Amino acid sequence: MSTADQLAHSWRAARLPAAGVHLDSAACSRQALAAIEAAAAHARHESEVGGYVAAQAAAPALDAGRAGVAALTGMSADDVVFTTGSGNALELLLGVWSMARSVACLPGEYGPNLAAFAAHGFATRPLPVDDLGRVDPEAASESLRADPPAMVHLTALGSHRGVAQPVSDLAAVCRDIGLPLVIDAAQALGHLDCAVDADAIYSSSRKWLAGPRGVGVLAVRPALADLLLTPQWAGPLSALQCLEIGEANIAARIGFSVAVGQHLAAGPYDVRGRLAALGHLTRATLADVAGWRVVEPADEPTAITTLAPTDGADPAQVRARLIAEHGIVTTAAGTERAPMELVAPVLRVAPHVDNTAEDLEVFAAALRTVS
Repeated sequence: MSTADQLAHSWRAARLPAAGVHLDSAACSRQALAAIEAAAAHARHESEVGGYVAAQAAAPALDAGRAGVAALTGMSADDVVFTTGSGNALELLLGVWSMARSVACLPGEYGPNLAAFAAHGFATRPLPVDDLGRVDPEAASESLRADPPAMVHLTALGSHRGVAQPVSDLAAVCRDIGLPLVIDAAQALGHLDCAVDADAIYSSSRKWLAGPRGVGVLAVRPALADLLLTPQWAGPLSALQCLEIGEANIAARIGFSVAVGQHLAAGPYDVRGRLAALGHLTRATLADVAGWRVVEPADEPTAITTLAPTDGADPAQVRARLIAEHGIVTTAAGTERAPMELVAPVLRVAPHVDNTAEDLEVFAAALRTVS
């Protein structure tokens, strides 16, 4: 059995059988039973001893989760705090930002991120990109040197298009100029290499790491964390530590920590390779489906494939029919996901390592039927 087949088999064996064909891991992957059971065990412990005593007992498991995230991001465990998701992580960071409020970001920036920047008084400016929305590091270097923003924000992999950004190249540019780089890794953590020398990086649990919903992480290097606003009540706590204080679903954080451990045990390099191969296979399988155009290059190293309708199909209606009539789950991505770049809704297909060529053929046949 090949490494890819072993990975697919172990991933599948760790979960309940899928009810149909799940091609929606860019939205929410299927949790492993171990993550579910760990969260349930913590909830039972809360019932036995109380939530705060149980949380204290869970500290080693949470520390392991932070250490796992640190390993995936090139940070240290002390740099990592839990949040309720990617959006919450960005809101927390922007809320304690002490520098000027200007940010350079992609024209295809995620809509809710743009809303968060606006709500916190950040002026945005676009980074130079190619026709696929991929940042041009050389042009970005010239632009950023000419008019430096207070922050460079890069969504490593978009919600509306499976195009991987050259994160390491832009990180080198920012490091050379002296600009803080913040990475939105909601679609990248557990999918692409995220140890990219960023100053801050944030992500959610429920996508490629296959943790529970309602959990996220924010990691900030000390050099940037030391510049963040610290509340007057903080005492000995750092600004970063203060971000984690408050009501929290500890059971979900435990489940996430288990999911991170499973990802590390599976081998992040092997997972990335399997996901890239599935992305290539998906695009090849869907290339000739009438009424749809594959947006990404065939060899893009991601598992996300977006399909743009060419004959007037409504992605939202198609998604609903795929679920109702064929038991196939995908995502209909509206223009609100990238309001400065996406001109019409698309259908997004996102297999995980346990999906097969047969799954993709079944999907292609169903898509032809409902289209």
